[in-house]
Amino acid sequence: MIRKAQIVDIEPIITMAKDCAKVMIANGIYQWNEHYPNPSAFENDIEREELYALEIDGQVKGTIVISTFMDEEYMPIKWLTKNGNNIYIHRLAIHPELQGKGYAQRLMNFAEQFAIENNYSSIRLDTFSQNKRNQKFYELRGYKRLGDIYFPKQSEYPFHCYELVL
Repeated sequence: MIRKAQIVDIEPIITMAKDCAKVMIANGIYQWNEHYPNPSAFENDIEREELYALEIDGQVKGTIVISTFMDEEYMPIKWLTKNGNNIYIHRLAIHPELQGKGYAQRLMNFAEQFAIENNYSSIRLDTFSQNKRNQKFYELRGYKRLGDIYFPKQSEYPFHCYELVL
């Protein structure tokens, strides 16, 4: 079941994010670290009612942020659609023991359906340039790579920005 996350979900979400970070680092993907994602990011997501949890057997096993807020790092990107009627995907995560079983697809289907039902013109996101698996995941869903941005606290490598026009 996918539902809006609540404050009581913060602890299991942080634990899951740390588990995901360990697996990524073990695979040479330095996308998440001690600075990101952090509890305050998830708390802000809940406060803005933009954080969703994937619950399986009563436990949070996945998460996604569906936001209308455009981070200033995205400003230089030449997007395919006008700014103002877009949603932004952040912090998509599936517990490592469940990765590769279609749960990320379910969360993205949910986000895309949300965007369609609410008449947004596009979905925008970024993914780490060193995470080839994520790039393939989004490209197979029809997302177009448009440019790069940097998050120095996360990595010296760029993050690729993608957009799906609805």
